[in-house]
Amino acid sequence: MRTLRNRYAAPLSSAAVVGLLLAGCTDPTTTPAGDDEEAAATSSGATEVVIATGAEPDSFNPVLGYARWGDGKVVEGLVELGVDLEPRPVLAEELPEVSEDGLTYTVTLRDDVTFHDGQPLGAQDVVATYEAALDPENGSPVAADLTALESVEAVDERTVRFTLAHPQSAFVTTTTLGILPADQVDATSPEDVVGTGPYEVDGYRAGERLVLAASPDYWGEEPEVTRATFLFVDDDAARAARLASGEVDAALLPTQALGRFEDDEAYDVVRRDTADFRALVMPEEGEVTGDPAVREALHTGLDRQALVDGALAGAGRPAYGPIPPEAPEYSDVVEVESDPGAAQRALEEAGWVEGADGVRENDGQRAAFTLMYPAGDTLRQNLALEVQAQAAELGIEVEPEGLSWEAIEPRMATDALVYGSGNPYNADLSTYPLFHSSRALQGFDNPGGYDSPEMDAALEAGRAAQEESERVEAYATVQEQLAQDLPWVFLAYVEHDYVIEAGAWSGYDVPLVEPHEHGLQGGPWWNLAEWTIAGG
Repeated sequence: MRTLRNRYAAPLSSAAVVGLLLAGCTDPTTTPAGDDEEAAATSSGATEVVIATGAEPDSFNPVLGYARWGDGKVVEGLVELGVDLEPRPVLAEELPEVSEDGLTYTVTLRDDVTFHDGQPLGAQDVVATYEAALDPENGSPVAADLTALESVEAVDERTVRFTLAHPQSAFVTTTTLGILPADQVDATSPEDVVGTGPYEVDGYRAGERLVLAASPDYWGEEPEVTRATFLFVDDDAARAARLASGEVDAALLPTQALGRFEDDEAYDVVRRDTADFRALVMPEEGEVTGDPAVREALHTGLDRQALVDGALAGAGRPAYGPIPPEAPEYSDVVEVESDPGAAQRALEEAGWVEGADGVRENDGQRAAFTLMYPAGDTLRQNLALEVQAQAAELGIEVEPEGLSWEAIEPRMATDALVYGSGNPYNADLSTYPLFHSSRALQGFDNPGGYDSPEMDAALEAGRAAQEESERVEAYATVQEQLAQDLPWVFLAYVEHDYVIEAGAWSGYDVPLVEPHEHGLQGGPWWNLAEWTIAGG
């Protein structure tokens, strides 16, 4: 067994998702495949790999949020983010040319790229993709990153001009958006999504699997892994069982499931540091979750290190806000020492007195609320149970409830939720979609409906800031507002853990700091096209 671990090998860049891989899916173990299908899901050599990931994405269309950071394997953006978190050109010949006033970005496209259906890449494809992302009727989560974009136009067949209404320091990073053919921007099924990437879709069964095959006409270097089957297995235990049985070659696993593989030389355990946080969303409309004293009590009274040690088995670190401590915009104003005594006093001063059953009451209202989490997600369930136990010591009754994402979404305005998000790329893109009032309850953006004019102004200032000092000042205000309003109670940054068959491939042990997204597009297979066959 070889453990691969990085510890923030590069400092976090202030150059640039939040986006969620939020979807319910069926566990393939409950619907056995036929013999032919089962054979197709078993690798026959090092040129093929079978990977068990978590939930299936809601959509495979980048306009609707899939692979927003250029790691889609089938689709590619004008740029991508490297291991060092810096943008580098992909479909663009070079990074965008920026005008002196920061309002115009001009991109020249490569002249040797074709889509998988044979159409040549052109400027109109870029225009159509971005216009679709901006179209309100599409409800694209990408639109939250593009609020500064005023227009996008084709100057000629290979030149695209983006015009902004005001400067946006993170705009280059938003050009990781995968480009689709102009006549196919409304595709949703993976079988209909046509890209320019190193892989194209070779098979798909909703809720079960996606098969990718190396594109024979790819414009770049041909990948050594020529076929990859991704199994959508929402249940943590089921993924571990499939890996142990040899049915899959690699899997995303919770830390608690690693024990059976850590001492086995047949496997590599890959541990990734992340900017992926978990937090309690405390809805404004909830009679208890919207109460300032209850929010303050949880923020002050919860022992975050105990949460990490217990619920995460030590695989993480305490979190106090959405911006990771390594980022230049981070402010320690959000940090707090755990003090259950102070939390209890705050509740009592606000009129929350202990009832006969130990649960506090205020004017007939019990200090009790439901805490939703996605069923099958062991990590969030463990966090919910730990929060329940610690909150009980404060006199607050928390009732965890595991639900499908379809059941969670309509209740996000009123019921608390264990939420996950975060990225290491840019403070703008990790805060604006979550806390700006224009994003309230837009899909899974701003799920608690937080609405603060002061926060909106600070987020807009941070988005427009061109100088780092201005940006740092704006995000200090953002974090001060979060510490004051406490719309969310942040818990922990979680480590991402994976297990992969040892000795078959190399190239996946890169020092990558991961965002929240780490299913189909993330993990060691983030750079699948760059894997090499070990000993080859």
